[in-house]
Amino acid sequence: MNFYKIKILYFLLISLSKVFSQSQQQLPDLYNIVWQEPSKNSSESMPLGGGDIGCNVWVENGEVLLYVQRSGSFSEIGEFLKMGRFRVKLNPNPLVGENSFKQELELVDGFIEIESKKKVVPNSLNVKIKLWVDVFRPIVHIDVESNQKINATVEYESWRTEDKELTFGKERFGAFGLEGYPGKVIRTKDIFEQWTDGILFYHRNPVMKPIPEAYVKLQGLEEYTDEIKDDLKNRTFGGLLFGEGFIANGTRVGKYQNTPFKSWGIKSNTAKRKHKISIATHIAQAETVSEWKAKLLNTVESSKVDHQKSFENSVLWWNDFWNRSYIVIQPENSNPNDSIWQIGRNYQLFRYQLGGNAFGEYPTKFNGGNLTFDSGLVNEEKAHGPDWRQWGGSVFTAQNQRLLYWPMLKSGDFDAILPQFELYLKGLPGATARVKEHFGHEGAVYCEYTSVPGIAFGDGWGWQNDQNYRIRGEEIPFGDPRANGAKAYNDPVEKGVMANGSIAYHWESQIEHAYIILEYHRFTGADITRYMPFIEKSLIFFDEHYRGRQKMRNAKELDKNGKLVIFPSTSCESYRGAKNPVDVLSGLKACLTNMLTLSEKLLPSKRKEYYREYLNRIPNYAFEEVNGIRTIKPAESWINESNQELPQFYPLFPFNQFKIGDTELESFQNSYDLAPAFRKGNIISWHQDGIQFARMGMTDAAADYNAKKLKNSDRRYPTFWGPGHDWVPDHNWGGSGMIGLQEMLMQCFGNEILLFPAWPKTWDVNFKLHAPKNTTVEGIFKDGKIEGLKVFPESRRADVRIVNHK
Repeated sequence: MNFYKIKILYFLLISLSKVFSQSQQQLPDLYNIVWQEPSKNSSESMPLGGGDIGCNVWVENGEVLLYVQRSGSFSEIGEFLKMGRFRVKLNPNPLVGENSFKQELELVDGFIEIESKKKVVPNSLNVKIKLWVDVFRPIVHIDVESNQKINATVEYESWRTEDKELTFGKERFGAFGLEGYPGKVIRTKDIFEQWTDGILFYHRNPVMKPIPEAYVKLQGLEEYTDEIKDDLKNRTFGGLLFGEGFIANGTRVGKYQNTPFKSWGIKSNTAKRKHKISIATHIAQAETVSEWKAKLLNTVESSKVDHQKSFENSVLWWNDFWNRSYIVIQPENSNPNDSIWQIGRNYQLFRYQLGGNAFGEYPTKFNGGNLTFDSGLVNEEKAHGPDWRQWGGSVFTAQNQRLLYWPMLKSGDFDAILPQFELYLKGLPGATARVKEHFGHEGAVYCEYTSVPGIAFGDGWGWQNDQNYRIRGEEIPFGDPRANGAKAYNDPVEKGVMANGSIAYHWESQIEHAYIILEYHRFTGADITRYMPFIEKSLIFFDEHYRGRQKMRNAKELDKNGKLVIFPSTSCESYRGAKNPVDVLSGLKACLTNMLTLSEKLLPSKRKEYYREYLNRIPNYAFEEVNGIRTIKPAESWINESNQELPQFYPLFPFNQFKIGDTELESFQNSYDLAPAFRKGNIISWHQDGIQFARMGMTDAAADYNAKKLKNSDRRYPTFWGPGHDWVPDHNWGGSGMIGLQEMLMQCFGNEILLFPAWPKTWDVNFKLHAPKNTTVEGIFKDGKIEGLKVFPESRRADVRIVNHK
C-alpha cells in the first residue's frame, strides 16, 4: 500500500473541499486546550500530530521542549524509539519572569501556539511560537515570531549515545517479545553528525539481530525464512535538525528525569524577528546509509519550497478531518467543568490523537501511540527512560488494537484505518507458514500479539532460560489429548501452539480483523481485493483446523448434528479450555454471512458455495437457565477462568448478531446482571461495558459508564488516560470510549440505521456520523427533540429509524 498516493489524493480532495472546510467549523473554540502556565515536566505535555508523526510539546523552565516520534521507528530488538528530544531557547527570553503565558492547541487547525509577553509594559518583548507538523511531508516545524529581534538556539538531545544491554525482566518489557530471551538483549547506539548548519541523527538496525531470526529458529520455520517478512532488516530512522540562518553551536551533556543525555546544538547566526526551525525525518529499509541520507535530504529540500503553503495545506487537511464527522454535546451550554460536556470534547481530543497517524506505516499503538513520555513519570519503579513502555513496541496486541480502529468506520476516518489492515496483510506469509509447518493444513493463524513477520512472538512461544521465566514446557504432538487449552508456561505444550496460556488458543482476533475489513467495504464500497487472501485464509483456518482435530478424536470431522467442534479453544483470554466459544462462533457467523453478500468480482459464486456450507457448520450459541433466568454462556463449556473479559457479549459488539428490539437482548442483560463483580463495571483501558450497554438499549447505564470513561484524565492533558492495564496515554481506553458514545447515538444493522438507541433526552447534541453504503447522517437533538436531520444520499433516509425519541 503506497500511502503517499493517498496523500496526493488528499491534496485533490482538500482543494475541492476548501471552501466548505473554511466556511464551517463544527467544533467549539472551547474544545481548544489552553494552558496559562508552563509545565512541570514531560508528563504535562500537549500532543501535536500530523501524517504519521506525534510530538509531546511542553514549556519547562523557560524552554520549549518536544519529543518527536514517528510510526515505524522500530529497533532491532523491537522497541518503539523516539526520534529524540528537542529544546528551543530564546535570548532575550520572554518565557521567563513576570510575563503572561499561553500554550494553546488549535484543534480545528491542528497546531500548537505558545505566546508570552510582558504584563502591562509598553514596548515589551512579545513572542509567538507556532509548532506544526506537515501532514504531507514527515517534517516538524517550529516558527518563532517576536516584535523585537531575538536569538534562538535549538538542541537535539539523545540518551542513546552508547550500546545498552537491557537487563533480564521488566527493563526488557519495552521490547516485550524478548523479555525471557536467554541471550543478551542489546539496543545499539544511534549515530550523530554535527554539520555546519544542522544536526544529523539516525538509528540503523545492525545486521545481527534477534527479531525475527530467533523466533524463526525457535519455531522451526527456517524453511520459510525467505517468505516471512523481516521489517527490521536495514531499518534506518532519524532526521535532520536545521533552521534558516542557523549555524553549529557545539555539544553539551545533561540529565533529564534521571536519564543522562548528550546534546548537539544549532543557533541563529544573527538576531531576527522571525526564525524558522525544522526537523525533517526519514524511515526506510535502506540497503545503505548513503541511500537513506539521500532520501532524507530530498525531504529537506522539499520543505524549502513554500513554507506557508505547506502550513495552509496541513491546516486544510485538519479542517477536512473535522468536517468528516463530529459529536458535540451540550453545544449551547459549554462548561468545561461539566462531565457531560467533557464527553463530547474528549471524544474530539482523542480523535485528534488518532488522526496524527493517518498515514502511518504501522497502526497507532494501543499503549501510548507515538505520544509516550518519560516512563518514570508514569511509574517511578519503571523509570527506564523516554522510550520505554509496557507491552513493547513492534508487537500489536490485537484485542487492544481493534478498539482504536472500530470507531474509524463511523467517524469516516477511512484513510487512518488502513495501517491496521496492512499489518495483517504483511504477516500473511508467516501466518500461513505456521499452519502449514505445524498443523499440516490450509489457512493462516495469527498470534494475539501480532507483528509484521506474522509468526508467534518469542515470549508467547516460550523459552528455555536460567531464570525459569516464560518457559516452554515439553512439546507434545499436534492433537495430543493432553492439549486441552487450559495449560500455561512450564506445562506440556502442543506443537505449533504458544506456551502462554492466556493466548495459546486465542485466535478470535483474526476473525475480528477480517470482519472489520468486510465492514469497511460495506461502509465505503472500497475495493478490498487486496485483503481477500487474508480474510479467506483466516476463516479457512478454523474450518480446516477443527474438522481435523475432531477427526483425530472421533474419526469424524463434525459432531452428530453436522457442526464443528471448536475445541480446544478459549473465549477471549477469560475462559480457557473452551468448547465452542461464543466470541469465535459469532465472529465466524458475522464474517461468513458478509462473505455471501460480496460481489462476483470479490468472491465468485463457486467459492461462495463453500462459505455457505461452512456457515451451516457453525454451532449455535449456548444459552442456559440460571435460577429460572435465561442467559447466554461464554462457551458451551470450559475448564478454568482468568482475566476480566465478558466474551458472551461479542455477539452484540463487535459482531452485530442481535439488535435493539430482539427478544434475546434480555438474555444478555441477565448475563450481565449475573456476571462476577470483578468482570464488570471497570472503566479503564479496554473494558467495554459502555458499548454493550448501548447495544442492549440500556440508556442510563450507557450514559453513566461512558461519562466516566471519557471524563478528564488525572493528568494535565484531558485524554492522556492511563496507565490502566496498559500505559499512558492509554489509546484503547479512548477508543473504547469513542465506540461507546457512537453506539449510544447510532447503530447500523444490514440496511437499517438506528438513531438514538441509548441516548439520554437531557443530552443535547450536534452530530455527523458515517453509515454503510457511503451514507452520512447529520442531526441536531435539542431539548429532547430532533430539530434537524440530514441523510446523504437522500435515498437512505427510508432506512433510518428513530429509537426512543420522536
